Amino acid sequence: MQPMTSAEVRQAFLDFFSEMRHKIVASSSLVPANDPTLLFTNAGMVQFKDVFLGLDKRNYDRAATAQKCMRVSGKHNDLENVGPSPRHHTFFEMLGNFSFGAYFKREAIRYAYDLLTRVYGLPPERLAFTVYESDDEAYDIWVKEIGVDPRRVARMGPKTNFWQMAETGPCGPTSEIHWDRCPEKGIDRIIPDLVAEEDRFLELWNLVFMQFNRTQPDPDHTGRYDVPLPKPGVDTGMGLERIVSVLQGAEANYDTDLFLPIIARTQALAGMSDAEREANIIPFRVIADHMRAAAFLIADGVLPGAIGRDYICRMVIRRAARFGARLGFDRPFLADVAEAVIETMGGHYTELVEKREAIRQAITLEEERFRRTLDRGMDELEAALDRLESEGQRVLPGQIAFYLKATLGLPVEVIRDICQERGFQVDDAGFRAEEEKHILASGGGQAMGQIDTAEVYQQVLDRLVADGLLPSAGVAHDPYGPLEVEGKVLALIQNGRQVETAITGERVEVVLPATPFYVESGGQITDTGVITGPDDRWRIEVEEAARPLGGLIIHRGEVVEGTPHVGDLATARVDGLRRDAIRRAHTATHLLHAALRRRLGLHVQQRGSLVAPDRLRFDFSHPQALTPEDLEAITRDVNEAIMANLPVTPVVKPLEIARKEGAMALFGEKYSDDVRTITVGDPRQRYSYELCGGTHVSRTSEIGSFLITSEGSAAAGIRRIDAVTGLGAAALMADRLRLLRDAAAVINAPVHELPERIQALQEELHSARREASQLRREMVRYEFSELLAKARRIGETTMLAAAIKGATLENLRELADQFRDRNRSGVVALGTVVDGRPQLIVAVTEDLVARGLHAGNLIKEIAAVVGGSGGGRPTLAQAGGKEAAKLDQALARLSDLVEQALR
Repeated sequence: MQPMTSAEVRQAFLDFFSEMRHKIVASSSLVPANDPTLLFTNAGMVQFKDVFLGLDKRNYDRAATAQKCMRVSGKHNDLENVGPSPRHHTFFEMLGNFSFGAYFKREAIRYAYDLLTRVYGLPPERLAFTVYESDDEAYDIWVKEIGVDPRRVARMGPKTNFWQMAETGPCGPTSEIHWDRCPEKGIDRIIPDLVAEEDRFLELWNLVFMQFNRTQPDPDHTGRYDVPLPKPGVDTGMGLERIVSVLQGAEANYDTDLFLPIIARTQALAGMSDAEREANIIPFRVIADHMRAAAFLIADGVLPGAIGRDYICRMVIRRAARFGARLGFDRPFLADVAEAVIETMGGHYTELVEKREAIRQAITLEEERFRRTLDRGMDELEAALDRLESEGQRVLPGQIAFYLKATLGLPVEVIRDICQERGFQVDDAGFRAEEEKHILASGGGQAMGQIDTAEVYQQVLDRLVADGLLPSAGVAHDPYGPLEVEGKVLALIQNGRQVETAITGERVEVVLPATPFYVESGGQITDTGVITGPDDRWRIEVEEAARPLGGLIIHRGEVVEGTPHVGDLATARVDGLRRDAIRRAHTATHLLHAALRRRLGLHVQQRGSLVAPDRLRFDFSHPQALTPEDLEAITRDVNEAIMANLPVTPVVKPLEIARKEGAMALFGEKYSDDVRTITVGDPRQRYSYELCGGTHVSRTSEIGSFLITSEGSAAAGIRRIDAVTGLGAAALMADRLRLLRDAAAVINAPVHELPERIQALQEELHSARREASQLRREMVRYEFSELLAKARRIGETTMLAAAIKGATLENLRELADQFRDRNRSGVVALGTVVDGRPQLIVAVTEDLVARGLHAGNLIKEIAAVVGGSGGGRPTLAQAGGKEAAKLDQALARLSDLVEQALR
């Protein structure tokens, strides 16, 4: 018999508790909702915490979940054990069932025992149990009711078998279920070995009985302050990874199907043999664990960053990248490993599939950032360790550790890994002291309160102007000239406060005396790029430029290397390739606007736009959808203008003159007295003439090509066109040509014959479906005729309840009519399964309606059995349900219901 897969283990748990009338609740996010005390969700009960505390009410009193969990901080920090340990992880799944006053110890213990022994098939003689030392009730349930040999049940103290949320509040005893890994040691050694916490046992399941409210701290657990709760609760937790390892006979969690596909992907990418993998198993395990964590964190909205949850996401990616370097990877590879995580777990956790691209992009970006400084950081760390070793020292000073983190982006966890590999320790206290110094220096130690960012920006601008570092007009802004400018760092802003310096990994806003970065306006998005220090000693990746107030432009981004300071000489450099793509898209919107007016009429006016490097969007006034012929003509018109290599000329002139010359203006936009105009074509015979402050190509041929990807409604009277240009258009055309070739190969036809061949296949398919439908109808009628002959009769009344395999709902209606045509007095209930869901029809003859029978009432009762509902007329009603397996059970109710109604 094949062992259960991890997906089957998880589903069997949920199905079991569903049968036990538990509400199956989806996993909550790894980011706890409304609980600032937790960095991450670390147990199944977190999402029910307020329910247990009486602060929240649900419409159910028992629940079961498969919960995503992270343990990387505080007392639950398993990070250093990940890899060497066969069972420690950062990310894991917790299977749990919960009772909010619905049941207590007896049911919880019975559920756990039955699931493990009956559903999972674990031999009872391989299980051992613990209870709290004074919990006679739980002990008696295990021994007297379940029938467990007393030699398998150990009474344990509060260290292992008493749970409390805090020093006061809800608390109670626990009972644990363990797997005996060494049964050959004998039953008489079970209790001593459990008490000694020997490696013989693997804890599978912890049952927490929330029985008391502790009114005062009781460190000695005397119980004198424990008051019984009016509605005791149950909170249980079983690690999926552990139970799967037992069911699959694996010595380590990493040897199960939860991890093996991920490890195999890393092995394939590394090009290593099985022997090489086993020789380097710790890096393989760390990478698998950390990519599970990173994928789920990013799917839940946590992105790599410098502090809090974001830092954990960054740390696991960088730690995995460093272990990848030990395997010989010298290029980004982790996104491909994360793909294996998505393939392995995306069936249950669909958010992984939905966020696939975001996960891959975030991991790759972080890995690329880390690789820029990894070699230098490793070299400096190794050199420091060599120096310390020559001096006979085995502790890396905290000052050096902080420098490596702050300047080169080495997470302290990676520094600690490397130190341990060489027999060193890190001065953690010294590191924390250096970190505190930086927090204070950067304003993080100031009293927090409501920060008025507008006031901060105004103060920055006023100070820089007063000190003569900026002219009264503010930051010089020229997005049309060179893409690179130099100047001193005039100000650094973090979290709404001015700071003197920033370290690697921190987000920062930079003010320079001048900038070439385009600031988002007129539909064109902002530029991105970099700001670097002297001799590239530091580097900030700029994600956007913004104008928070007139005269001040800030560059928002992240320090990826080094430590920038106010006063440093800096070079601001726009990403030229990205700017070129935006320029192509922006000029294309002008061509599109002109082509729309030519084709549809002069009533067309721009109502909004988005100009990005990978696409453009154009909203315009028009009362109806465009026809395929319209779209084809507009696309042709724009591409002809591109091929004509028309000049694109920007000119600044008075607004009044531009309007007299016929320049198009954006609807609702306010303009200054002098405006920038963009002319496409010869000024005497313009193709397009608009007011625009965006960046553009110098000649239309630079656009390359233009393709419309979609057209639809944006609002009443407003249409929207999405399109691509340049390399994006070329890629789209190549993709569509590939699809055409693939489609032609599938039906074995030349590309130019595809429309005719597809039309012929559709006609054949329609004909085949019609024949199949007719055949199914005849088969259903034949089966129904045989069932009619066996129908039950109560006096003059005929009664039939039957499931008709393969029937459609329409077939059932026809059969119900047939039944009433053949029977002057009768009631029929018919059922079928369509797409995995049960469907039901009930029909009642008129004479029985007069006697009190109602098809709608009957079907409500019947449908409830399959988890559905329905209704209808007295003579005919229909319903749907969820539980197809109970269809026969539902139909069997008809007889009792009819007899009760006709008494």
